[in-house]
Amino acid sequence: MVGLGRQGNGERVGGVGSAAAQRALRVLPAVMIVLGFVSDLVSPPSFTGSPFFSAAPLIAAPLFSLRSTALTGVMASLALVVLHFYNSTFLKAESLTELATVLTVSGLAILINRVVRRSGARLASARGIAEAAQRAVLPTPAEQIAGLQVSARYEAAQADAFIGGDLYAVQDTPFGVRLAVGDVRGKGLGAVEAVAVVLGAFREAAETEPTLEGVARRLERALAREGVRRDSLDAVEGFTTCVLGEIPLGAEALRLVNRGHPEPLLLHAAGALEVLAPAEPALPLGMGELGAWPDRAQEWPFPEGATLLLYTDGLTEARDRAGVFYDPAARLRGRVFPGPEELLSALSDDVRRHTGGGTTDDMALLAVARPGEGQPERRRTVPVVRREET
Repeated sequence: MVGLGRQGNGERVGGVGSAAAQRALRVLPAVMIVLGFVSDLVSPPSFTGSPFFSAAPLIAAPLFSLRSTALTGVMASLALVVLHFYNSTFLKAESLTELATVLTVSGLAILINRVVRRSGARLASARGIAEAAQRAVLPTPAEQIAGLQVSARYEAAQADAFIGGDLYAVQDTPFGVRLAVGDVRGKGLGAVEAVAVVLGAFREAAETEPTLEGVARRLERALAREGVRRDSLDAVEGFTTCVLGEIPLGAEALRLVNRGHPEPLLLHAAGALEVLAPAEPALPLGMGELGAWPDRAQEWPFPEGATLLLYTDGLTEARDRAGVFYDPAARLRGRVFPGPEELLSALSDDVRRHTGGGTTDDMALLAVARPGEGQPERRRTVPVVRREET
């Protein structure tokens, strides 16, 4: 079996190479000036190094500050002037044309730098807004809830993306710890709206509904109501697969209602793994018009030392280069992890290795562990929500 290892705080495997390439690019303007100077000295009089001098500020424009870009243009121009004085060709028409070309390109480089910097500022602002929305819609759950260890994370398939149609929630209620993991079938802002509707309805229903079946009915009604009220929340985006869970107070038990979602996994302390498949398949939330049937929660033992893993289909639909889907049950069976955070970190790293560095769909992961006797409480040291970088 392929072992699951950890590679730092969720950094992409190709991050080191990308950083080295960026460092090389940052010294490239100076290299171009040196190449232009040397090539002009050693080449015949009919050849010139001005193309290298013109390229230097253009390379600096998207990489350096405005001051550094202007300084690069000045250095390239001075190098050209020094060469022409050395060759006693400064007053020739060709030499003046070359200098005018380098100065013009340097001016264009400064303009490009201003445009790039303004675009970067707007992107940074958009990222800040997206991060705020992420925290508002998918807040980080507490690491200890009613004696249970909890870890959750959202992994976006697209670089610099923050939140899409996947969701998770954990809540301590009068009826026990209740949780939800779901996947809205849609993209864009409509999917985010549907996520907000589902999570808002869940947080309210989890506190007031005495049964898990009642929570599912409330979510169904909320999606139907919002689908009528909002034109942007259409039938596709209202179609949501979801698993609802309940861990009753004072009982080593687990109840689940599965509405068309991938089956959760239960990892036992000794490495055994159980797939929690529903006895009867059910349609996703938001498809009540296709048929009505009573939800029935199923119950499983949830002993000390066991960890419940819930996930969206971004995990099971991750493929390797040969098109083989990722199988979390096969990859995790027989493995033992100190806690839920270590489980999610190892799982995320293994998915990246399986796919060669990225996935084609967002992935939400939620792990809840019941500590064994004498097992110490653990503290998380890595962020709960992570984004893939390129």
